[in-house]
Amino acid sequence: MKKIALSSLAAALLATPALADAVGGAVQQQATNWHAIIMFVIFVALTLGITKWAASQTKSAAQFYSAGGGITGTQNGLAIAGDYMSAASFLGISGIVFGSGYDGLIYSVGWLVGWPIILFLIAERLRNLGKYTFADVASFRLEQSPIRKMAAISTLAVVAFYLIAQMVGAGKLIQLLFGLPYGYAVIIVGLLMIIYVTFGGMVATTWVQIIKAIMLLGGATLMALMVLVKFNFSPEALFQAAVNVHPKAGAIMGPGSLVTDPVSAISLGLALMFGTAGLPHILMRFFTVSDAKQARKSVFYATGFIGYFYILTFIIGFGAIALLMNDASFYKTATDATTGAVTYDKIKDLLGGTNMPAIHLSRAVLGDMFLGFISAVAFATILAVVAGLTLAGASAVSHDLYASVFAKGSVNEAKEIRISKIAAVVIGIIAIGLGYVFENINVAFMVGLAFAVAASTNFPILVMSTFWKGMTTKGAVIGGILGLISSVGLTILSPGVWEAVLLHEKGSAPFPYANPALFSMALAFLGIWIGSMIDSSKRGQIDKAGFDDQYVRSETGIGAAGAVSH
Repeated sequence: MKKIALSSLAAALLATPALADAVGGAVQQQATNWHAIIMFVIFVALTLGITKWAASQTKSAAQFYSAGGGITGTQNGLAIAGDYMSAASFLGISGIVFGSGYDGLIYSVGWLVGWPIILFLIAERLRNLGKYTFADVASFRLEQSPIRKMAAISTLAVVAFYLIAQMVGAGKLIQLLFGLPYGYAVIIVGLLMIIYVTFGGMVATTWVQIIKAIMLLGGATLMALMVLVKFNFSPEALFQAAVNVHPKAGAIMGPGSLVTDPVSAISLGLALMFGTAGLPHILMRFFTVSDAKQARKSVFYATGFIGYFYILTFIIGFGAIALLMNDASFYKTATDATTGAVTYDKIKDLLGGTNMPAIHLSRAVLGDMFLGFISAVAFATILAVVAGLTLAGASAVSHDLYASVFAKGSVNEAKEIRISKIAAVVIGIIAIGLGYVFENINVAFMVGLAFAVAASTNFPILVMSTFWKGMTTKGAVIGGILGLISSVGLTILSPGVWEAVLLHEKGSAPFPYANPALFSMALAFLGIWIGSMIDSSKRGQIDKAGFDDQYVRSETGIGAAGAVSH
């Protein structure tokens, strides 16, 4: 069974929402898990019922793209958490903690601190300035066509990289957890996400994410509680038990074994923080609430839910160390022919790979029924994420490109919605095809690309257009192109792709660092500044003159798009 080492996970930034082992190499199909299949069928039946109801509610473009602005702050906070807490957040972080201990917190903290940035810099202004997509905000005072084209390209790039990892991850996860063939899983995920988005729009996607978040938070809470019960609710006893059985012993309680290079650590932190603030499917969620107050409330609740969840993954990771490492039934073992001694590597030989501690722990604490539930939840997380991604991609095609650029705003809502639904179907079909193409290839770097592009293209344009009066259309395009090209190019030239994926000689990577965000973000901001400073065109003067009106609206909400009737 091929596995991706935890160090590769860090190097490729795979602790973002995608799977690690699940996206690398072949896995061994397991026996059919009927508990998991039954529970997943129940989840699908429930969400399809919601999709049918949502279809009857979705009659306008506002309802399709943003649920008519009728989602409450609490509901949206839970939906954001459901969109953000992926299978890798659940399986990946607990797997990193299982292998490296304390160092796993770098990812939890990195993702979490991105949310205060969204709360204080973006959420309120995004809701006041935008309508359906973040391109509405970026192009508020700038020339529509080039900015929307740039935004649509970066959105589709992020969606494409993310979807490939999610589709391949779903296929591998199903082989490991459900015992179904890879191809079945890819088709199931593709068809379901097409149905959710095409028929239910944002209303269905929101409720799928809410249900998934409740299931994931509930399952993780119960698992963490059962771990603490076994140690009389004493974290000290849990950590001591983990230290006693882990191959690294006391080293798992200190930092430095996962990300050792300071430049890589800083670059990784920037990608995790600012990439979150540039993810198009996350930014879309702020248009589903009625006003800026509800947008702030959404981030407040989402931050609480996500922070709580990451605490649970830490407990689950250490619980897995303490309860699994001395139990050979959870490992692929070797028996010595002479002595009959059973041996195994406590980290690398775990059945299913290094991201399966949480799955095995569910069986260890509550048996096969709970294992089935957690397996179904893990797959449901992928469904919720791909639905949000598909809607973001479809919106970029229909709203940013077709309605705003090609039709120049003169298109009726019915036709725009139809274009979006066609785009969702096409994206779904392409995602299924790419899932097959990348079945046995390590696509871990694609998630790194998604965050790097979001941090280096979307975030700089969004922030600079909102806060800097001197930004012009020319500057935004130059900076966006530099950020996009450098983030993709440097990722390909990094060791995680150049050596691990393209199989060049070890140590030959032209770019020596694991993540490009530190450099690609700097290039993007520099490009925006230089491009705007040298822009003396008439369009540039118009761009700068429009800042004051934009500032008033962004701070007060006067003139902002409101909720529509349902």
